[in-house]
Amino acid sequence: MVEASNDLLDVTAGTFEAEVIAESFRRPVLVDFWADWCAPCKMLMPVLAKLVDEYGGKVRLAKVNSDEQQGLASQFGVRSLPTVMCFRHGQPVDQFMGVQPESAIRAIIDKHVERPSDRIWEQALAKLEAGDAVGAVEDMQAAVASDPDHHVLKVDLARALLDAGDPEGAEAQLNLLPMDVHEQEAVKQLRARLVFAKTLSGADLAALEQAVRDNEDDPEGLERLAAAYMVAGRNEEALELYLKLMQRHRSYKENAGHKGMLVAFEVLGPRHELVNQYRRKMVSLLY
Repeated sequence: MVEASNDLLDVTAGTFEAEVIAESFRRPVLVDFWADWCAPCKMLMPVLAKLVDEYGGKVRLAKVNSDEQQGLASQFGVRSLPTVMCFRHGQPVDQFMGVQPESAIRAIIDKHVERPSDRIWEQALAKLEAGDAVGAVEDMQAAVASDPDHHVLKVDLARALLDAGDPEGAEAQLNLLPMDVHEQEAVKQLRARLVFAKTLSGADLAALEQAVRDNEDDPEGLERLAAAYMVAGRNEEALELYLKLMQRHRSYKENAGHKGMLVAFEVLGPRHELVNQYRRKMVSLLY
């Protein structure tokens, strides 16, 4: 039994709703499923308690004795002890099993604890969704300045810069990210979008369409118009143009049509319906 406090307490099935679910709308709640016979549980507990104390009220630790609260353990699919789940806004959003180093647990908490930049970030995202990329960039820059180690902000700032027509600025932001962050899907998609933005070089969509109408067999014109269609969200038209490039101009920029198609797939994501459809068409041309 741990000493109860506002940040560290034991919970049961009867108190779980109020002390974990409701509280998780205010701050992250770590739920530690443990048992008295579990030696690793006893090793982990001091680490969790130390971290909760360091966060000074920004996170709560709720202890669940899995032997006494078997219904709760079963409800959340606990199969081994210790299991620690992080609840936020009424839902489990993260978890780990077994004894973990303090740094790994801190990284999980940091993803969900409220940060000083959060309000600015939410305001910036709202502007970005509303089409105000310039305003979003200003807010994102302020958020990054106030919280320079929060890499999610830099990814969103790069996206806002790209939407605002500043691919160089977007690329500079992405280059500041740690190597492990570069493997995230959002970063890969932004890198792919940058390829299209650089191909465009600020050209006007209507002018590119007119250029292709004037010369339907110009590979550079086809490539730039395909990139413009991808930026504009006209994905199928872009993919058709990349197919045309593959069919007619295989030697242009060492098969620029094939390369463009692969980048387009990266932007759309593996589950997009067009990806499977056009991957088959691409393969049939290659082989």
